[in-house]
Amino acid sequence: MPFPRASSALSRFTILDLTRVRSGPTCVRQLADWGANVIKIETPPHLEKGEGPGGPRENGDFQNLHRNKRSITLDLKSPKGLAAFKRLVEKADVVVENFRPDVKGRLGIDYESLKAINKRIVLASISGFGQDGPYRDRPGFDQIAQGMGGLMSITGEPGRGPMRVGIPIADLCAGLFCALGIQTALLEREVSGEGQWVQTSLLQAQVFMLDFQAARWLQQGEVAGQAGNDHPTTIPTGVFKTADGHINIAVAGHVIWERFCKALGAPELLDNPDFKTNTLRSKNRKAVNDAIGAKTVHKTSAEWIALFEKAGVPSGPINSIDQVFADEQVKHLKLAQDGIKPNGETQTFVGQPVGLSRTPSRIAATPPSQGEHTDEVFREFGFADDEIAALHDAKAV
Repeated sequence: MPFPRASSALSRFTILDLTRVRSGPTCVRQLADWGANVIKIETPPHLEKGEGPGGPRENGDFQNLHRNKRSITLDLKSPKGLAAFKRLVEKADVVVENFRPDVKGRLGIDYESLKAINKRIVLASISGFGQDGPYRDRPGFDQIAQGMGGLMSITGEPGRGPMRVGIPIADLCAGLFCALGIQTALLEREVSGEGQWVQTSLLQAQVFMLDFQAARWLQQGEVAGQAGNDHPTTIPTGVFKTADGHINIAVAGHVIWERFCKALGAPELLDNPDFKTNTLRSKNRKAVNDAIGAKTVHKTSAEWIALFEKAGVPSGPINSIDQVFADEQVKHLKLAQDGIKPNGETQTFVGQPVGLSRTPSRIAATPPSQGEHTDEVFREFGFADDEIAALHDAKAV
């Protein structure tokens, strides 16, 4: 029975996945979710040294990262295992890895070596700090990149010290950018007929994600600091206490400021000379926020959101994770999607945030067990049964 694909969009491409932990698997998940033939290459069990980063494969984190993939085991440090991998490269389209930069050369799977086998191959590499340069050999970790990339200096409340973001955003963004780079290289290959080396790093991804905060420094010479829950430049935008909790309110531009003051029941704010422009409101943000907070505590979050929605003022609740997936719009967008495990049980995953009208993504297969598809994949790549048996005998798989 053919392995089910999550979509037909990328079904013509075969991906050899050498990644581990998060940034690499995030990249490859994007390709798998759009139907690529992803072959996850794992270390044979007899060569493992304890539990790897991220915990056991049964936990929700691992499971969510590795749906829609097949798994084989292969020892790239053994001659037979490396030779087998190179035979896979002959027919593959992409190899993705997030080893330290020097590992590829030691294993003999650097870009020039792979290109000599298959000139159409795309090698995609994610590292902590880049494939070259003074930090090349440093180990990469998400929180380190958050700090070095400036994010922690602008996150959190003023005066409270640096604060990490609550998700591994450098890992995730590096993975997403790498997937985009792979797809760009595959599109270019249709013109040139040749693959290329796609490179990104946690540090590059994090610096790019500074976006307008980076532009403030590069173009205006402004060093952003921490602003807590306030928007750095548009005031009032932030968190306000209500009778039963907190809500977000975002007031951008004078027209919305006028609507907001009326909906708040505080038209006097419009006449306050300290609040006349966004620049003045930003300068006097504490006074603005205090005046708003004195009003918002008198109604519930739901009451305020209804009033602001009617007035055309952006606002919204601050949900816990369980409340997120209970939200009617999140349900409508199908951001929680079910897959069926081989034993018939239902398993729920975070669905893709992008919709394609003709070739949508789905959870076609739940995460594989380690090496579940080893023999199946090798047969598909033209290995004879005695060759597969020899790999087993040599403990290369």
